Amino acid sequence: MNHFAAIPRVPGDSILGLLDAYAADPNPNKFDLGVGVYKDAQGLTPILRSVKLAEQRLVDNLQSKSYIGGHGEPAFGRLLNDLVFGASNPLIAGQRVGATQTPGGTGALRLCADFIAHCLPSRGIWLSDPTWPIHESIFTEARLKVGHYPYVGADNRLNFDGMLAAFENIPLGDVVLLHACCHNPTGFDLSQAQWRQVLDVVKRRELLPLIDFAYQGFGDGLEQDAWAVRLFADELPELLVTSSCSKNFGLYRERTGALIACAANAEKLLDVRSQLSALARNLWSNPPAHGAAVVAQILGDAELKTLWEVEVEAMRSRIAELRVGLVAALAAHGLAEHFAHIAEQRGMFSYTGLNAHQVERLRDEHSVYMVSSGRANVAGADASRLDKLAAAIASVC
Repeated sequence: MNHFAAIPRVPGDSILGLLDAYAADPNPNKFDLGVGVYKDAQGLTPILRSVKLAEQRLVDNLQSKSYIGGHGEPAFGRLLNDLVFGASNPLIAGQRVGATQTPGGTGALRLCADFIAHCLPSRGIWLSDPTWPIHESIFTEARLKVGHYPYVGADNRLNFDGMLAAFENIPLGDVVLLHACCHNPTGFDLSQAQWRQVLDVVKRRELLPLIDFAYQGFGDGLEQDAWAVRLFADELPELLVTSSCSKNFGLYRERTGALIACAANAEKLLDVRSQLSALARNLWSNPPAHGAAVVAQILGDAELKTLWEVEVEAMRSRIAELRVGLVAALAAHGLAEHFAHIAEQRGMFSYTGLNAHQVERLRDEHSVYMVSSGRANVAGADASRLDKLAAAIASVC
């Protein structure tokens, strides 16, 4: 018997496929604005100096390669909670918040999906339209009922009124996934006033927020980007947060993240964490240790933490400068107003407003690679060549 005969081939990931196309392009002036990793002025994804120093200390002092437990490295979880919520947050003192270490932010989302399916089986989950495509597939694979609420419309503007109206019609008790900052893929974030309006509806509809926090420090700053998460944690008895260390620590391949649960009291948190540990056991048993040890080393050492904060701010500032610079370069082609939103968005990604045909022409005629939806990774641009990128964009508009 040929057991595998009926197994079909699945198309490769469209975003990761851009890597292969970009690598095969011989044009020395090509632009990689596709895959979502931070790049420096030389087009490299650097290892942070703080990370290098932390790793060297681990090499010198690490005494075991044993398992680290279902919830991961305790120091990592404790220090990540401090980073996300603030070390003086009453939730931490009241033992109402706990982090379960996961293989990256994606692992945190998968663990969350299984938690909802297993422990809250009647609940649907609602995603922004558009959202990161993996959100869609992870929650669908967990056999959750997936719904959508408007976020950015065909006019490439934040549709907050539509979002709020949709929230009013979400069934009581369902889960809503929110992006804390640097919305992926659009780059459009809510204002503090808008976050408060969302919170009011969440309270009234008794919804359970799941806040995806993948880009802390890449929007307006480490503390500023945590504002909405802390607001919801202060105002609600229960909250789920997925945190990623891929971007702000540059630990992409180390797969370092956490699912953070906030409960009404310390006893209920123990119940929730017992479920998360059991679910994680069936997914990956124990999470990978190295990346979490690096993060704990940095956040637990005043000197390394200060260096890391400077490095995060440098990455954030560079992205913000690239946004402003690209809009300025487009002004020479009479397109500054048309693309003004690029400078107003936050984080690595921009929903440029370019359509699939324009994106295809950019790739074929100018070796500019971005996702067919028009989402561009601004961090992949080069400040010294923004005039060339602007000219390419102008040629397809």
